[in-house]
Amino acid sequence: MVVQDSVDTPGVPLEPFLHQVGGHLSVMKYDEHTVCKPLISQEQRFYESLPLAMKRFTPQYKGTITVHLRKDSRGRLSLIASPLTENRGPFTVSTESAAVAIWQTLQQSPGGGALPLAQWQHPQLVHSLTESPATALLRSELHLKAQVPSLVEDANGNLTEKGSFNPWGLHCHRAHLHRLCAEYPENQRHRFLLLENVVSQYKHPCILDLKMGTRQHGDDASEEKKARHMRKCAQSTSAHLGMRICGMQVYQSDKKHFLCKDKYYGRKLSVAGFRQALYQFLHDGTRFRTELLEPIQRQLQALLSVIRSQSSYRFYSSSLLIIYDGQETLQTPHGSNVIKVDVRMIDFAHTTYKGSWNEHTTYDGPDPGYIFGLENLIQILQGIHEGQ
Repeated sequence: MVVQDSVDTPGVPLEPFLHQVGGHLSVMKYDEHTVCKPLISQEQRFYESLPLAMKRFTPQYKGTITVHLRKDSRGRLSLIASPLTENRGPFTVSTESAAVAIWQTLQQSPGGGALPLAQWQHPQLVHSLTESPATALLRSELHLKAQVPSLVEDANGNLTEKGSFNPWGLHCHRAHLHRLCAEYPENQRHRFLLLENVVSQYKHPCILDLKMGTRQHGDDASEEKKARHMRKCAQSTSAHLGMRICGMQVYQSDKKHFLCKDKYYGRKLSVAGFRQALYQFLHDGTRFRTELLEPIQRQLQALLSVIRSQSSYRFYSSSLLIIYDGQETLQTPHGSNVIKVDVRMIDFAHTTYKGSWNEHTTYDGPDPGYIFGLENLIQILQGIHEGQ
């Protein structure tokens, strides 16, 4: 979303969010507990009218900011956030919106038009390693000392080391910044959503991003886009299970690195392969984390009850995050175990419900595709549990 205001505040330099495992648009780190992403009006309205029962299963909505591109005297690019100083109503998304344009383009081009790493210059790289964890991790991509390496599976299933963070987030960030630079003036302002950083409490956040439901296209999708998404669903576990893997990172405690997989890996999985991937998500390289199963299943059951009670909602193209800490389970002074797990719904740009803006269709009852996916996920986890 583009804002036509002048830039007159120093603002906050944004960094790539290094634990982004899926999605098309870049998620940026605003501060330790807050991330931001390009604003889509339909998603903003969803957060502003969120049913109370769903709030525990979604990131906290913290408002909006304006963001602009800045180039320093040496030609290095950065994104600068300027918090809004007054309460403004929602903007209307135009076809020229940067967020919408990038969203559509990235969905249509797997390569994303990302700049080669050798051409990438980030202003934070010239600062001290102690400035921020994100900066330190970004340095490792330039072959400096890595803190927590990651392994990524290539198309042939071979593992290759890719530095000290999940590379997907930086891929999205490069493509996003490149397009903003190419298509808009340097001082052009854009609206971003501010959301809770749902992994800020974890030392080594293990994240599974599941695209939920048997249908992924929104009601306003073109016939070409509709056909493309239907084909992806039919050729993946979306049709058979009501979900597919869009990204994953799992901390391997034996080797001190993250194992990372992306959406292309998830699209190729069979039903049996999906079960195996879910098992791998809960394995730390040394042992299967059996203690995580019950709390995850308990949260999924609670979410299922909430979704069943939300009449008219259709969460097309939304994702479900399952999160736990790769750090070994800690014990309290009283000897009880502290198990941190979380289940969160994200990405609501195509969510529709009765009363939503520009609605094309009104649906009755809860979302059957989402419920189908949740029920299968709970069943698969129960099967894994019984097999332990």
